Amino acid sequence: MLSHSHISPQALRQKIKDGSVTFGGNKKLKIYGRLHCGSGKRMKKRNRVFFKDETEAQNLGYRPCGHCMRQAYLKWVGHKKITSF
Repeated sequence: MLSHSHISPQALRQKIKDGSVTFGGNKKLKIYGRLHCGSGKRMKKRNRVFFKDETEAQNLGYRPCGHCMRQAYLKWVGHKKITSF
């Protein structure tokens, strides 16, 4: 996980270009999504984090965004309903 407030804009662009950053997230809400998501673009820089892939985000306890990752979100909600009584 990489914090947006700890990386320069140039370094971030390079990481996106070379594929070492593919998802963004909100560390306060523990939500991750695609880099182009409008919800993610509106969050404060100090709350924004980046991940190499979905597995990294999920392993750190983040859930999929309900806007840009609708299918993964619905699967996550379904899983939560099954495991919660």
